[in-house]
Amino acid sequence: MKILVVGGTGGLGGHAAVHLAKSGHDVSVAARNPAPAGTAMAGMPFLKGDYVAGDFTPDRLRGFDAIVFGAGNDPRHVPPATDAQEHLHRANAEAVPAFMRAAREAGVQRVVQLGSFYPQAAPELEKDNFYIRSRRMACEGARAETRPGFAVISVNAPFMVGSVPGLPSMIFEPYVAWAQGKLSIPAFAPAGGTNFMSYRSLSEALEGALLRGEPGKAYLVGDENLSFAEYFGLFFKAAGNPATLESRDEAHPLLPDVAIPQGRGNWIRYEPDAAETALLGYARGDVANAVAEVVAQYGEADVAA
Repeated sequence: MKILVVGGTGGLGGHAAVHLAKSGHDVSVAARNPAPAGTAMAGMPFLKGDYVAGDFTPDRLRGFDAIVFGAGNDPRHVPPATDAQEHLHRANAEAVPAFMRAAREAGVQRVVQLGSFYPQAAPELEKDNFYIRSRRMACEGARAETRPGFAVISVNAPFMVGSVPGLPSMIFEPYVAWAQGKLSIPAFAPAGGTNFMSYRSLSEALEGALLRGEPGKAYLVGDENLSFAEYFGLFFKAAGNPATLESRDEAHPLLPDVAIPQGRGNWIRYEPDAAETALLGYARGDVANAVAEVVAQYGEADVAA
């Protein structure tokens, strides 16, 4: 299958692109910038563009059998001096469905849209969080473009952990440095927790959705419910640090409150549907393995305190 992975130069999209290529598919990647040299994605055909700007016209998408749409905007992507709600509405609620229409016109047969777990796992949060509301609109708007011969399937994922060989990470490199005792941050985590999933499990789920997903369906995927202390404790264990992390009702410099929409001290717990997990064919119980791989990859990174 000839597949385009949009957002294929980042962590989740990059891992998916490498996984799909190893599975025997003909994979190209699309993004605003090329993949870093030294990554497997750098050797794949590259399509430069910004979906928010409408760069991916039907002519540019023609010839692909399927697309994994791993792009999307969150508060980090809001340009300076720009209204955040206006930008997120345009980028998620408008531009994502527009991309699906272009893919349909191009003759693409299937698109899997990688979305967020919040609208399905904790829909009550969208009342006070426009970002989450915009992700629901992206998910629903994308799937609404399904027609006979053109399927859009959403795979909605929780907190993710993993690595792509050769790809730096602004999130995980500091986590590893902290676990190694290189940062002056006490051994604690914010109270509360959520569901976590590995890059590997997600890539398997994305491929399963491409091959077997029901047109117009949104799949809530996930793996393990962990407290933030348990999660960060996996990094300390993999780094050989015997410190025990305590849960505190206190803001954390590496996991700020803005990244915990349910509120510090609260949880988002759920168990993925067993039949859907089997249909998509992704592994469970992989979070600790993914953390160990992250620590092995970034353990020598030079991160300033």
